[in-house]
Amino acid sequence: MSRLGEPIVDLRARPLGVLRLSLTARCNLACPYCCPDTQDPEGLLSLPQQLRLIRAACRLGAHTLRLTGGEPLLSDHLDPLLEAIDVGRGTAGDPLQSLQEIALTTNGVLLDQQRSRRLRSAGLTRITISLDGADGTSVARMAGLQGGGAAGERLFARVISGLSAARSAGFDPAAGELKLNAVIQRGVNDEQLIPLAALARDHGVELRFIEYMDVGNRNGWSRDRVVPAAEIVRSLERYWPLEPVQRVEGRTALRWRYRDDGGIVGVIASISEPFCRDCNRLRITADGQAFTCLFASTGQDLRPWLHADASEASLIAAMAGLWSRRVDSFSEERQTLSQGTAHAEMAYLGG
Repeated sequence: MSRLGEPIVDLRARPLGVLRLSLTARCNLACPYCCPDTQDPEGLLSLPQQLRLIRAACRLGAHTLRLTGGEPLLSDHLDPLLEAIDVGRGTAGDPLQSLQEIALTTNGVLLDQQRSRRLRSAGLTRITISLDGADGTSVARMAGLQGGGAAGERLFARVISGLSAARSAGFDPAAGELKLNAVIQRGVNDEQLIPLAALARDHGVELRFIEYMDVGNRNGWSRDRVVPAAEIVRSLERYWPLEPVQRVEGRTALRWRYRDDGGIVGVIASISEPFCRDCNRLRITADGQAFTCLFASTGQDLRPWLHADASEASLIAAMAGLWSRRVDSFSEERQTLSQGTAHAEMAYLGG
C-alpha cells in the first residue's frame, strides 16, 4: 500500500483515476437493460459524507468525478454538491483542486434551460445523455414506457430539448463536453443504429454505442443479444467512411472519426473487446458501498469511516486498502467463469 494520500495502484498496477459516485438508485424511466429501482436504499449518504469520499478519492489519485444514478437529476444533493466542490476547487490546499473533470450521466428528461445553466455555473464540465432510439416506438420500448409511440415521441422531444438546453448553457460538443450514449440490443433496437448515428451527426455531438452488458440479475441478458463493436463499425462504414482515433489510456470507448468531417463516434465494447487492463474506475453507491468492478456482486461498506468522529486518514486508508487489493478483470475472464454469477444491479452501481 502507498503512503497516506499518495496515488494508489492495484495488484495489476492500475491507478485510481475516476470516481463514479451514484447520487440515487431511483429513475424516472424504466429501461429494461438497467431495471432501475423505484426507491432508494436505506442509509443514503449525506452531503458532507459525499464530499469526504470525493476528497479522499482525490488524495488517492482520482482526477475525474462522474455523478450518476439512477437518474442523478432526481437527487436533491446534486446542485449543493456541485457548488461545494466548486468552492473547494478554488481553495488553496483542498484536494478537490486535483479534479480535472466533473461529469454527469443523465437520461436528459429533466435537463431544461434553467437546470443546464445552473449546472454549468456550479462547475459541471461534461454531460452525457442516454438515448436508445431515434423514433417514438423505439424510445418507448427502450425506456419501458406505457403508451407506445406517442409516449415515446414526447420523451424523445424532451431529450432532444435537453440536449439543446445543455448546448445553449455552454456545454460544447466539439470539446467533448456534451455526448450521447446508446445501448444497442440485437432484435430490440439494433435497427436504430444508423438513425441514431445520423441524429448525432446532425446535432454535432459524439455518440457512443454501448454493447448490451450482463450487469445485474434482472435484465434477462444473453450473449446473442449483444451487437459486437466490430459489427457496429462495419454497419456505420456502409454509410460513412471511418478512420480510427487513438484510444486514451483509461478511457472506455473505442473511437472513430467520420472522414467527411461528420464528427466522432465511439463504441464501449466491454463484452467483445474488454478494457480491464487499464480500468481506473471506483464506483460508490448512493448508500456508501464501494465497488471496484461494474460486474462485482458485493462492495465494501465505507460508512464506518464516514461517521463524524472518524478521521479523514482512516477513510483514506480504508479506500487505499480496498484499491490496493483489487484484481478485478471480469470482462476478460467472462468465458472462464461459471454461469449464473450474481452481480449488483446497474442502477444501484451507477453504470
